[in-house]
Amino acid sequence: MNDVELKQGYFGEFGGSFVPPELKEVLDMLAEQFEKYKNDPEFMEEFKFYLKEFVGRENPLSFARNLTEEYGGAKIYLKREDLNHTGAHKINNVIGQILLAKRMGAKRIIAETGAGQHGVATATACSMFGMDCTIYMGKLDTERQALNVFRMELLGAKIVSVDKGQGRLKDAVDEALGDLVQNYENTFYLLGSAVGPHPFPTMVKHFQSVISEESKRQILEKEGKLPDAVIAVTGGGSNAIGAFAHYIDEPSVRLIGVEPDKAATLTHGVPGVIHGFKCLVLLDEDGNPQPTYSIAAGLDYPGIGPEHSYLKTSGRAEYHAVNKEEVLEAFQLLAKKEGIIPALESAHAVAYAKKLAPQLSKDQIIIINISGRGDKDVQQAFDMIKK
Repeated sequence: MNDVELKQGYFGEFGGSFVPPELKEVLDMLAEQFEKYKNDPEFMEEFKFYLKEFVGRENPLSFARNLTEEYGGAKIYLKREDLNHTGAHKINNVIGQILLAKRMGAKRIIAETGAGQHGVATATACSMFGMDCTIYMGKLDTERQALNVFRMELLGAKIVSVDKGQGRLKDAVDEALGDLVQNYENTFYLLGSAVGPHPFPTMVKHFQSVISEESKRQILEKEGKLPDAVIAVTGGGSNAIGAFAHYIDEPSVRLIGVEPDKAATLTHGVPGVIHGFKCLVLLDEDGNPQPTYSIAAGLDYPGIGPEHSYLKTSGRAEYHAVNKEEVLEAFQLLAKKEGIIPALESAHAVAYAKKLAPQLSKDQIIIINISGRGDKDVQQAFDMIKK
């Protein structure tokens, strides 16, 4: 089941590559290079070197004693992606893709970002590897995440504010894909989530699977058994697919994705094509992608990764929505109980754990993927909480 791609780039009926011929050619070449290098010992040695020396992996799987007592029921462990350099899981995938871009001779990197964490990670890696960097970001998100915009500029990136459409993540992806079509000869599109046309979802999963590779080994060392459930927030789906990857073939482990109630793609979505791939997508009456809203900018996306769409429809994973109030409560609770200020994105997973943990016994185990830290969200959370 881990290699569920029945034909290249498909997860059941989802995935594929619905793009213009000139872009298809570029993506086919990218897929070929990815296949060539993904298991190449020298490539993987370099990837692991930077994960250790630059990102700071492996990060801990910490027992959340106080949160466990607060929620009651199952033991809760936190996978600490917030401790990575740049403060989120995004850097794992960025390092992998930028090493691939280097081998392909690219001189210019482009990326999209919503919450800014992928943009910061990309700008950071481009700075270290001496690459030209352009980041597309929705105008609304540049306002919500002004601190991350400054970070990216400080790191030498050019920020393009996109005011088309809703001025959010979907619109930033549109512009980045347009740039790639125009400049594919010297440009590498470093896509940040497990979405997009093939090979992006497969590539992102490959580089993010380090999360579950570590957590699986860590929980066996600590508890001598697998967890009963793994919980992760889903926006485009990169941290969740990384957190799930090494458990997909373990039927005893429940895989639980959590999404915002106003952008609940997996709860209310229907099969459709967006950004060159087929997935569950929120559509309006005219069949266009529906406007979405989340207090977490990284979750403002009307689609979802194709593998998540497959895991949902096949029944292997379950997906649940939480509301703004539940997220803000979880954001504050994790800070007060465990001394960890999570990203608003990650607080969605903490919020759902409050519902799940009491349903389980004290000898059962939940792993929550803390996908990022909340520095970027403190001002926004302050404004919402004071209101």
